[in-house]
Amino acid sequence: MSSPSRRTVLATGSALGGALLAQGLPAPAAAAADRDDSTTPGTLGTSDPWRAVLDDADLVWQRMPTTWYEGPYLGNGLLGSGIYAEPGAPTRAVRFNVQHSEVQDHRPEFGSLFGLARLPIGHFTLEPVGTVTAVDWRLGLHDAELTGTLTTDRGTLTLRALVHTSRSLLAVEVTPSPGERGFRWVFHPADAISPRAAFKPLPDGYAGNPPAETGDHDGVRAAVQPLLSGGQHVTAWRETARGDRRTLYAHVAHSYPRTTALPTALTAVRDAARLPYDALAATHRTWWHAYYRKSFLSLPDARIQRFYWIQLYKLASAARRDAPVMATSGPWLEPTPWPNTWWNLNVQLEYWLIHGSNHLELDAVTRALGEFRDNLAKEVAAPYRSDSLGIPRTTDPHLVNGAAGTLTGYGVGIPGQDPPTPEVGNLTWALHNVWLSYRHTMDESVLRDVLYPLLRKAINYYLHFLEPGPDGRLHLPATFSPEYGGDTRDCNYDLMLLTWGCRTLLDSADLLGIDDPLAPRWREVLARRVPYPTDTNGFMIGADIPFAKSHRHYSHLLAVYPLYEVTGRTPDERALIERSLAHWVGFEGALQGYTFTGAASMSALLGKGEDALRYLGELMSRFIEANTMYKESGPVIETPLSAAQSLHDMVCQSWGGIVRVFPALPDAWADLTVHGFRTQGAFLLSAVRRGGVTRWVRLVSEAGAPCVVRHGIPGAVEVRDGRGRPLQCRTVGDGTLEVPLRKGESALITARGDHPDRTIAPVAPNAPAPRWGLPA
Repeated sequence: MSSPSRRTVLATGSALGGALLAQGLPAPAAAAADRDDSTTPGTLGTSDPWRAVLDDADLVWQRMPTTWYEGPYLGNGLLGSGIYAEPGAPTRAVRFNVQHSEVQDHRPEFGSLFGLARLPIGHFTLEPVGTVTAVDWRLGLHDAELTGTLTTDRGTLTLRALVHTSRSLLAVEVTPSPGERGFRWVFHPADAISPRAAFKPLPDGYAGNPPAETGDHDGVRAAVQPLLSGGQHVTAWRETARGDRRTLYAHVAHSYPRTTALPTALTAVRDAARLPYDALAATHRTWWHAYYRKSFLSLPDARIQRFYWIQLYKLASAARRDAPVMATSGPWLEPTPWPNTWWNLNVQLEYWLIHGSNHLELDAVTRALGEFRDNLAKEVAAPYRSDSLGIPRTTDPHLVNGAAGTLTGYGVGIPGQDPPTPEVGNLTWALHNVWLSYRHTMDESVLRDVLYPLLRKAINYYLHFLEPGPDGRLHLPATFSPEYGGDTRDCNYDLMLLTWGCRTLLDSADLLGIDDPLAPRWREVLARRVPYPTDTNGFMIGADIPFAKSHRHYSHLLAVYPLYEVTGRTPDERALIERSLAHWVGFEGALQGYTFTGAASMSALLGKGEDALRYLGELMSRFIEANTMYKESGPVIETPLSAAQSLHDMVCQSWGGIVRVFPALPDAWADLTVHGFRTQGAFLLSAVRRGGVTRWVRLVSEAGAPCVVRHGIPGAVEVRDGRGRPLQCRTVGDGTLEVPLRKGESALITARGDHPDRTIAPVAPNAPAPRWGLPA
């Protein structure tokens, strides 16, 4: 079959405006999307399918967690708390960390990893009267709340804890038995120094900030942390008693350059402490219940299904549109060599999950790149700042890198000139995430106001250095492929991003009606750029460097995934992908968790569901920790989140203007249910597979974009609209239909003459599996 043109793929009948990205699915659209299902008897079954899968996915602890990688975690994108035994005193105290994604230093002269680093705040210890003998905790995903008991040789402490979704408040209610009425809370301020100091030498002249000052403020305690750069961050807390219940309320505020955090924090705690825990929990739960109901996925592997729903919980605990773009450990800062935001893979992988799961309300990447674009000009050398942008490997939440560690004072190196690492492609790759947000919403304001102007300047930076060689082709001077080591001419990381960028700019200009004077140059790049360097093993790192050692990063394979520029359209292209993938993962030694998520997604592209599942199995068995967190030299969170995207890629793909339903499922997943899955073109997909056969597929169009679907239903099919009337569709390939849908309309595809049960419900697991956490 012939694929739709990229112009057709990008087109939409009307813009949705900015509301979708700002707030998620608007209520009227949500109602329209569900209207047909809600009037169909039995569609949602007799019980709540979301409650069923979420309760099943709860993490449990019947052994005391002792590290960040084992314990419960609570958060709201800003405030985060990881909970585990106090190191050195595991039977005497439980630690509730208090960290905040906006709390950072402000000394750019020492660079993003010291002078602009996120700063640790501190932790509370819950100190019982007796010695801890047992724990029985449950992190309830449905309510985003930790509940359970702590048993000591003197009695029990029954607790409930949450980080409120909108108040940025840690609330912990404890009900002690008589022997434990003397328990106490103690706050321990952390040293306000970059966490990298525990791993790397301090820059010359760098010193930690002075100690915090703790005091009482009319019944509210506060630890005031002054900063050498000016400003402060403050942790304020109060404990109140209502009958036998004692509740701790804690809030963190940050201000720079003014010292206004103290009154802000005191007011927040006083206001919250007037409310009993149950009142706070009610509004908190309302938000979380609505959040989960934007999409649904159930599959017969119980361990992976639970993992998936935990990632959705983790995502909303770590991300909000107006919160900082996630740093490497999210809001749960721990000792780490990476105390800021990483742009050469981490950010991109952290946010892919928002698209298919229908959670664009969490898209901080689009918001931050648009808001702080002026800072991106400062990250390229002065001669290029008038028409170019770039983002270095690491920045603070405002996309500032600082001058430390460079000889030049800018973060993005000059191709062919700057030793040692001109890592140029990071901004273009980040803008691919913005493009995905546009494609999944068809919100033209994202394309016009953020993607197009920023991508134009990101690609313009490349154009300053692209030059013809003796072969008549356009070549790039030496740049750096993330993490492989060594600079190389015609680096695949950059060539692949440059190609995607030029193609996307041309399509976007056409859609926006812009007659851009740079368009001829973009066309020239696509026509004349040197082919991607390859050898007998597949894609090379670049013209000067073969792929010849273990390497965790797929920087040399971006054209395959996630850019989908090389997709296996011909037998030779497919063989190139297979050869490159096998060669990449064939080197043990440096492989890490996201190696296997990338390999799973590339296998899914090729339709190899068994291989994709095998790679996810490698990830689960070798790298995922007890609470589904992940570590390398320090805590990082991108890999589990990207594993959820790999699962999405097995369930649905929508690149190239075609919605592919169940493109890469393993045989063991004979039953599967998906509902409210957001695809490119702004469609909401629902589909059910039973006994290894796709029974029905339903698409709701939010934007009236062209709808082409590879439905996977065997044999002849019939297509009906939301009122049950036949829809005249055009067959454009084997199992592929072009469906005429206007904005707000829906199509139901079934086998001809079939009237399948359209219940949205969890599928039965193939086998029992242990819960995540530390079960007995």
